[in-house]
Amino acid sequence: MKSWRELPLPEVLVIRGGRVLDPASGLDDVADVVVEEGVIRRVGPDAGEGYARRAGEEGGRIRVLDARGLVVTPGLIDMHVHLREPGQDYKEDIASGTRAAACGGFTAVAAMPNTQPVIDTLPLVEFVRTQAERHGAARVYPIGAVTKGSQGQELAPIGEMAEGGATAFSDDGHPVATAELMRLALLYAGQFGRVVIDHCEEKSLTQGGSMHRGRVSTLLGLHGMPSTGEDIAVARNLMLAEETGNRLHIAHLSTGRSLELVRQAKARGVQVTCEVTPHHLVLTDESLEQHRYDTNYKMSPPLRPAEDVEALRRGLADGTIDCIATDHAPHHADDKEVPFPEAAFGIVGLETALGLVLTHLVQPGVLSLSQAIAALSLAPARILGVPGGTLAEGAPGDITVIDPAALWTVDPSQFASRGRNTPFGGLRLTGRAVHTVVGGRLVMENGELNI
Repeated sequence: MKSWRELPLPEVLVIRGGRVLDPASGLDDVADVVVEEGVIRRVGPDAGEGYARRAGEEGGRIRVLDARGLVVTPGLIDMHVHLREPGQDYKEDIASGTRAAACGGFTAVAAMPNTQPVIDTLPLVEFVRTQAERHGAARVYPIGAVTKGSQGQELAPIGEMAEGGATAFSDDGHPVATAELMRLALLYAGQFGRVVIDHCEEKSLTQGGSMHRGRVSTLLGLHGMPSTGEDIAVARNLMLAEETGNRLHIAHLSTGRSLELVRQAKARGVQVTCEVTPHHLVLTDESLEQHRYDTNYKMSPPLRPAEDVEALRRGLADGTIDCIATDHAPHHADDKEVPFPEAAFGIVGLETALGLVLTHLVQPGVLSLSQAIAALSLAPARILGVPGGTLAEGAPGDITVIDPAALWTVDPSQFASRGRNTPFGGLRLTGRAVHTVVGGRLVMENGELNI
């Protein structure tokens, strides 16, 4: 399997006549984007006209994409993805996961460390980077574990991993076990300019649960996970971030009370950011009442009631929630085709995220298109401190071209991901990526992968 780095690199790539949307600069206008040798060089009306005139005479040196009627944005970045490599390649690997990313319009992903073995040492961080360079269809940013083996007993070598390329630290899949470990993690990660990402869950309240605790869990006879299991952990972490003065990022926020705690902390100047997943913005726990015991609706944190979903939507619109991340969690069919309490948590999301956001948030006016792109690109780049998230001159040539009017039906059998575990199969969506450009190279063109 080729890497995106092995694809042909046009000396000049011209994307002409699209609606160019760059939230970082406030640009939203019909314009051209010119990428030279993998770097954005010119953006503006008719910026590519001279190149386009010479394209037929340059023997393929200049590539021109007609983007009329399309939206040209900074490459999408997903800061919460499970690529399963090393150790669980039968579920996903870096090649298949990044192909799924490119199909969904994502030019970069951050890989969570809950693999087998856990990414908790410098050699394992380097392994992920090497595999991505060899086989990745998008950029991959490794995230290192907070504790050794994510066991919550002893801090992992945060400094070594940071110097080796870990962009953040998380025990995702597990909350950081104790307040003291979390305090130390914030302090050490802060010394290297890295953010700590936490899966906020008080296990003593949620252990054994398989969905949100409420009316529907009672109806179905399933052991529930209360909202307070998240809220208490969020409150703890916010107090520690405030005490240490270091950066905290809350993964997959799902409750209205947690959102309010974050809002209050931000008002006090706490260095906290947070993310929300598309499925927590679209589905509720009542989805399980309609699709009884369908394990594709089992995820952690669980789907919450409608009032939480509405609160999250408002929080994203008012900027309290910083970004949208998929928590892409591919599983083998054997992990899902079991009784609901025994099934694995999680769904795939890279190939449906953009369509869900455009259909369920942008079209109804919950978010503007600019807000949506900022949450999917600019914000994750800033939180992780990685290149991209902008179409500014000199930025990497990472670009997503979207057809906002494309009508399509989610068909899991056609996913590039090895995972088929999605509750959205058969759903009609409007809007999808048609071209994905990584480092000036066309990884996906007209909806078809080149890799």
